[in-house]
Amino acid sequence: IIHRANFRTQESGEICKIGLRNYFAGALTLPYQHFLAVAKELRHDLELMATRFGASLEQVAHRLSTLQRPGVRGVPVFFARIDCAGNITKRHSAAKLQFARFGAACPLWNVHQAFETPGHIIRQLAETPDGARYLSIATEITKGSGGFNAPQRRYAIALGCEVAYAQDFVYAGGLDLNNRLAFDPIGISCRICERASCPQRAVPPLKSRLTIDHQQRGVLPYQIA
Repeated sequence: IIHRANFRTQESGEICKIGLRNYFAGALTLPYQHFLAVAKELRHDLELMATRFGASLEQVAHRLSTLQRPGVRGVPVFFARIDCAGNITKRHSAAKLQFARFGAACPLWNVHQAFETPGHIIRQLAETPDGARYLSIATEITKGSGGFNAPQRRYAIALGCEVAYAQDFVYAGGLDLNNRLAFDPIGISCRICERASCPQRAVPPLKSRLTIDHQQRGVLPYQIA
């Protein structure tokens, strides 16, 4: 696998080896068909699955994002982990949603709110600029990093699926999946999001023309043409 990838540097290949070893370990501790069956049985309840397998929420969510074996596919989900600065430190998507490789994630995505509610799983109905709709769940996780005097590492993880699969998740209970107004408009990253009226925009989109009107004052100092 590493040879076919044709990495430009030796270091990249060595890092890939670590990733493959971690994947192998996950496949051993969370065996594919049994894990998939439990996911269906428990309707992808992360906490119940973590208890059943003696794993962490992150391990369960990450494994769910890899269940795409031909003939025995699970729900196509996306999985991501972000740090407190919004940097995506781990990503995998079997869904239509793809993450930006550079820049922070959209601030309107509920994964950021997870830092405000440690110990709880929060949920969100979201719509991306291409019209795709998703159920997204998120929670904060804390990892020790070397003793009492070392700072703890805090992350938020997100797991989600297209709304067509939402009923396979316990987290869809009570949500109005047919109400378009229930879906929050989110993007991927400001640089590639063309939403013209987003109140949380940090920088202009790369491929849009800007207009400046000195007679008007809005949330942004420019308008996106």
